[in-house]
Amino acid sequence: MLGLDPGTRNFGWGIVRRIGTRLTHLAHGVIAVGDDRPLGKRLVAIEQALDEVIRRHSPVEVSIESLFFAKDAQAAAKLGHARGVALLVCTRAGLDAYEYAPTRVKRSVTGTGRADKSQVAAMMKVLLGLPETPRSDAADALAIAVTHLQGRALSATTKTARVAGGGLVASIPFKRAR
Repeated sequence: MLGLDPGTRNFGWGIVRRIGTRLTHLAHGVIAVGDDRPLGKRLVAIEQALDEVIRRHSPVEVSIESLFFAKDAQAAAKLGHARGVALLVCTRAGLDAYEYAPTRVKRSVTGTGRADKSQVAAMMKVLLGLPETPRSDAADALAIAVTHLQGRALSATTKTARVAGGGLVASIPFKRAR
């Protein structure tokens, strides 16, 4: 499972595998493109680096942080560009992408949706048995992957629709998680 924490300066990624009930860290990193180049060139750098991560590690699925409402519209737009590049690269590689809200990821790995970045990073060190606490961008990406894998362990990725009166309608593939 490849977890992605998009950003236009620092783009975190992390790969985690689940065997039975055990989570195993495989790799993580940060695509650091800075902010000293035009946005378009940073997006190209993200695309190339992410493509290389996928080629090198051959993940089967991808989980990515969903957009959230920010006070700074320009920052939210830039984040949307980085997410778009990530979704393009993953789709081109034939990978299904699953989205998770930041509060759900925090709640999943720390027990509270209001955890700060240092708490998430500390939990990734503990949960994955890492020798050092990862940078926050990579830690967030690992947490997104862990959230997806924990959800997989609890249930399949289908959502059952219900109608008034409680009758089952169908089992519908459900990729967007909140």
